[in-house]
Amino acid sequence: MKWKKFTIETTVAAVDFISEELLELGIDGIEIEDHVPLTESETKGMFIDILPELPPDDGSAKVSFYLPGDKETAETAFNGGDAPHMGCTLLDHEQVLEQVKAALEEVRLFVEAGSLALQESETEETDWMNNWKEFFHPFAVGNILIKPTWEEIPEEHQEKLCITIDPGSAFGTGTHETTQLCLSALQKYLRTGDLVLDVGTGSGILAIAALKLGAKSAFGTELDESAVATALENAAQNDVSQEAFKVICGNLIGEKAIQDAAGYEIYDVAVANILAPVIILLMDEMGRHMKPGGIWITSGILDTKEDEVKEAFAAHPEFEVLETCRQGEWVSVVVRKKEKNL
Repeated sequence: MKWKKFTIETTVAAVDFISEELLELGIDGIEIEDHVPLTESETKGMFIDILPELPPDDGSAKVSFYLPGDKETAETAFNGGDAPHMGCTLLDHEQVLEQVKAALEEVRLFVEAGSLALQESETEETDWMNNWKEFFHPFAVGNILIKPTWEEIPEEHQEKLCITIDPGSAFGTGTHETTQLCLSALQKYLRTGDLVLDVGTGSGILAIAALKLGAKSAFGTELDESAVATALENAAQNDVSQEAFKVICGNLIGEKAIQDAAGYEIYDVAVANILAPVIILLMDEMGRHMKPGGIWITSGILDTKEDEVKEAFAAHPEFEVLETCRQGEWVSVVVRKKEKNL
């Protein structure tokens, strides 16, 4: 489907006013671009270790919206399809734009809004939710085969331990180097009957792998509710019961109810494939949930953050670093919780 994209040149101060005016005109699916850096709270839970470099914040911003670009798109949008703007037919363009321009002039009365220049371009809707699948094929990590739900097991991998994954909107197909580092470590350190804690479970791939490798049970925490659903769907796809794999939505850092639900000093193995700063924050908490002698596999660490993570572990005497593994620019640090002195 084709869409007309209209972009308004404005200021950060006017963005909220313009957004409200567009919504009142029945225009949704608004995009906002600016140079304002993300705050720490806004990046919480994101799988990024380095934020993109932005130009200096000069107070400028762009607000974009879409209108149908051809008859087919207009009819689909008008009939309630998944469209950036649901209530506009192709013949309404001129009228809608006149209403937008009038609304923008009203905004100018209340706030410094910049030029409010309106630029037009054409774009074509792409099925982003499915097109990525062409790049996800079966592959092996040691003795584990990871395959998407829509692919068959390759003949040469028939003997491997197969995990079927559909990541949905959650992180974790196994293709990322950080996940592969965790999978390799699980194969090395996990023992039959172990209890596993998976912090930031995402698609559930690491917990499912642990259970396939012989773990007795796995407990996952996740900040994203949609990821919880994805993880449980992947578990069912791999014949893993909800009794064996429990996932809850919440933060192990600072949420007493989540900490209590996880339990204390019961886990033989823990995995945390997340951000280096979050791993550092977890160090004060993780030892309370692991057994003495338990293994903690950490990943999601860029090589530029390796020394920072190791220095933080050195400041926590209850942990000892066992090994550091690297793949590309990513690092995994495996530690052991020391046995209690008698």
